[in-house]
Amino acid sequence: MSHIAPKSSVSPPIPHETSNLSDYTVDSNTTFFDTPPTVPTPGSPVHHRAGYRRVASFNDHDTAYHGPEDPGKRAATVQGQGLGIKNLKPLPASSPGESILLGSPPSNSALLSPPFARSPPSQTSYRQIEDPIREGHGDWQDDGPAMENYQPFTADLETESLRKNTRAPTVQSFEPQEPWCKTKRKLHHGKGNWLAISVLALSVYSTLLSGLWLGVGIAKPRFGHGISNTGSLLPATASLVSAAIAKTIELSFVTVFVTFLGQVLSRRALIKKSKGITIAEMSFRSWIMQPGTLITHWETVRYAALTFLGLISLLCAVTAMLYTTASDALVAPKLQMGALEQKTLYGKVASDFASNPYIKSKCKTPISEDVDFEHSGSTCVAIEHNGLAYHNYMQYLSNWTVSRARGIGSDQLSQRPIPLGMLYDNTTIEGSWIHMENMTETSQRYSPDDYQRIVMNVTMAMPHAGVSGATRDPINNIMQPQDLDGLGEYIVEASVPSPVTNVLCATMRKEELAPMVYTDWPGSNGTASSLTGWPVGFGIPLWPSYLNSTPVDDLFEFGEKYNRRHPVFSKYPIEYNTVLNHSGPFTDSIYILATAASGDFAMCAMKASLTTTCSTRYRASLSGGSMTTHCEDRENSLAYGKSYDNATDGVIKKDWSAVATEWALALSLNAGIADGAASNARLLSQLIPTSQALDPSLPSIAEALAALSGSTLLLSSADTPFIHFWNYSTTVSLLEEPQYQAFRATLRTTDYASGGTQKWQGIFYVVLFLTFATNVFCLIYFCVRHGLVTDFIEPQNLFTLSLNSPPSQAMDGACGGGPEGDQLIMNWHVKMDQEREHFYIQNGTGPPRITRRPTRPLDFEMDTSPNVNSYTKLSSRHSSIL
Repeated sequence: MSHIAPKSSVSPPIPHETSNLSDYTVDSNTTFFDTPPTVPTPGSPVHHRAGYRRVASFNDHDTAYHGPEDPGKRAATVQGQGLGIKNLKPLPASSPGESILLGSPPSNSALLSPPFARSPPSQTSYRQIEDPIREGHGDWQDDGPAMENYQPFTADLETESLRKNTRAPTVQSFEPQEPWCKTKRKLHHGKGNWLAISVLALSVYSTLLSGLWLGVGIAKPRFGHGISNTGSLLPATASLVSAAIAKTIELSFVTVFVTFLGQVLSRRALIKKSKGITIAEMSFRSWIMQPGTLITHWETVRYAALTFLGLISLLCAVTAMLYTTASDALVAPKLQMGALEQKTLYGKVASDFASNPYIKSKCKTPISEDVDFEHSGSTCVAIEHNGLAYHNYMQYLSNWTVSRARGIGSDQLSQRPIPLGMLYDNTTIEGSWIHMENMTETSQRYSPDDYQRIVMNVTMAMPHAGVSGATRDPINNIMQPQDLDGLGEYIVEASVPSPVTNVLCATMRKEELAPMVYTDWPGSNGTASSLTGWPVGFGIPLWPSYLNSTPVDDLFEFGEKYNRRHPVFSKYPIEYNTVLNHSGPFTDSIYILATAASGDFAMCAMKASLTTTCSTRYRASLSGGSMTTHCEDRENSLAYGKSYDNATDGVIKKDWSAVATEWALALSLNAGIADGAASNARLLSQLIPTSQALDPSLPSIAEALAALSGSTLLLSSADTPFIHFWNYSTTVSLLEEPQYQAFRATLRTTDYASGGTQKWQGIFYVVLFLTFATNVFCLIYFCVRHGLVTDFIEPQNLFTLSLNSPPSQAMDGACGGGPEGDQLIMNWHVKMDQEREHFYIQNGTGPPRITRRPTRPLDFEMDTSPNVNSYTKLSSRHSSIL
């Protein structure tokens, strides 16, 4: 409501004095008084409010600058100086001796006061009253009309008394001016308001997503093929998506909780019966949005952290700060080895175990059967046997070299180096010694009274080579290492029979060997004129003749009792040579006769079977795989014998003798028939033991032959049944089309999964839980509350509210460096001048002393505004625990 000032009848004289205020113009925010000589000097900070008349703070000892006689001297003692916000604009400096007039008509000067300052709303004089409650402060009260004519205000004249009165009281009350600071926007917004809807939507989003994130972190799902090079998400994309979602949860959580804080504190500040809010509580917002303030402004933490809302805010500040870290630790997909799974796997079967024709057909050679029909396959297989066997043998001997150099050899077979192998050039094989016997006891049991026979009986088990092919078959849907950028890995343990080679060697005297050496037979004259084509054409009796008995029939199980006849060698090999017998009718074994440098002979029998006491372990990675056997362990639930209770252990596979014959000939184990002196034969002859105990520093000939023959077991078991017998109806042990066969197995695979990789990361579950719980709490709060009130904690709202509020002695001294100590915990309330619909903030519970001019009565009755109604309802509520 505007007031029209009466026109002055006489123009007052203009004093020609200057002031240090003359460098600024005066706008609508500058304070004017009708009686300048009685204006006191304020001691409180400067507060220029739009719509309020306020006296600025000045230095008590400030001396005005007068005239040009000493333009460089201005006395100023900086004491008691306050800081404030001014809306003054600098002007060009005046010339010496020129005074700046404030309040002159606009036509006379550019430095004139605005119209309302030149023409006061009413002709009023003021008198100072003392307030005994507010020590050191005074108020100005309307004393009625004082003068009829307008008295112009000049800077020097106005501030003269300010400089002279060093103990002037502070202007504490304020007087609103027209136009009033009437609020233009609503104090309360209903649920249909866009702001309330957006906050509620963010709260729902943050609650649902944080709950989902917590559930994923607890459930630790495995994504399998979903996150792979062949799946719906690439690994790099999955990590990016996870980080992006976690960031949106963090941002929405911060937004929702800051809004929640603003609503709680604003509502409390509006409630008359509440304790109000403190500056320390106003800093909760900064804790969440700027966690560093917990350190830089530790005073607020000291005063507010122990309150209920402060504790929640502190926890949420830490939670918001650590949320993305917790998400990365517990939710983001990472490569992890999964738990052990019981699975049924399938592998292809193409032939029976040790099918020599199938092995030849799989051997890759550029010389096809069209070029060499009879020998193409056998030549290729011979080269393959050579390469694999000697490679494995050299690895085995290298381990012995290391063992001997370190002095860690043992005479116990279980402590000696194990046989090794290689499959498909990228899979290392480790065999096992099984069915171990005490060499000394066995030797003594089969030794005659007049001869100390040395008996070596070793059995070597190798993994089932078909398991490797089965794990790569798409039917089993096992994630391969290349599907995960080469970082994948999996472990399979299959309940399948393991191929076994048994090598039985015994030292023998020449006379004991006579029944088994052709040159000692009657009619041979002690020599064989020509061994070409041996043994065809040498008059050896045909089956079923068991030939003559030998001293070692029970040891090697020769004779009619065992349905096996002994071998016949062409001749005695010379020193460091070996000869081979491999052509006996219906034989299931091959036999090697070696001669040591001392002239002692050693005969070895080799045969193969399938054992039910083992399982096959296969571990695959991009760099290669490894296969091992897990044998003779009572705790091994995957031992093949536990899958098939009626399976017979150690059933001899006769077909293997044909594979072994190819192998032995390729390794020159029959070169002694022509005194060939092969290197391999020489080394084997040097490994014949000289005592009835194993040498800790050297392998025995039986161990060496077993290690050499390991490759034959791998070739014989590839693409063969995963059970111990041939269960197909074909008359031959070959299938035109491979068939799938099931076997029981366990699987552990590396794939992308959620969940921590270290036990200590479980502490981040607290962060995920607190975020979700807080989101649920805030969502319930927003649903229960009907809409939103103005958030007076937001900086722009708080600034505007403070700018339009009366100054307070409680904040004395805080204008420059900020509040401290008890000022941080003083209670403040947001109040409303319901007549003018003006909001302001005040400490304590008492109303401010506002001096108002008499208002003109309205000719009509106004309805109560919505803001007044909202304020009345909100301020009359009971305070909550928050």
